[in-house]
Amino acid sequence: MDPIKVFRSRTVSMPSTNIDTDQIIPARFLTTTTREGLGTALFADWRYASDGAPRLDFILNQPAAKGCQVLVAGRNFGCGSSREHAPWALLDFGFRAVISTEIADIFRSNSLKNGLLPVVVDDATHAWLLAHPGVEVEIDLPETALRLPNGHTVTFPIEAFSRYCLMNGIDELGYLLGQAAAIEQYERQHDR
Repeated sequence: MDPIKVFRSRTVSMPSTNIDTDQIIPARFLTTTTREGLGTALFADWRYASDGAPRLDFILNQPAAKGCQVLVAGRNFGCGSSREHAPWALLDFGFRAVISTEIADIFRSNSLKNGLLPVVVDDATHAWLLAHPGVEVEIDLPETALRLPNGHTVTFPIEAFSRYCLMNGIDELGYLLGQAAAIEQYERQHDR
């Protein structure tokens, strides 16, 4: 995982509410156990016509979305089944963060464990972002702050352990492996 500290990016907006994990990554793409290549299947049923041609009216197929690392989504983003492939697909597409007023708990947990930052904001901030698609925002994870180009800054909640892991580019296993020396010392001291 790439560490997340402070980064700037333009936003891409998908204001639909209740976007579930099957819409993020349809079940037919869940046959892989690796993350690579899932970005092409992100929102596949919305992005592509039945013949596989890109739908030019879908936001992620438009030039304005190219290079955006922040998705501004509608309320209750990531609801539905607990598929880890959903944050994998978003990350593989190039997103580093998802902003919404509400992010489903299981999706939020899977995102944090895989390097995608879920940012929950208040209704007014969310409405401003949706009204200004494509603006450049700054996400400051050490300060848990989202800075808007209008000078407004809001903070967002994140658990301390998840924040530490994201800032250091590690998952839970990586954290435990980083504690190997202390674990071995404890085991030596308490060997019976």
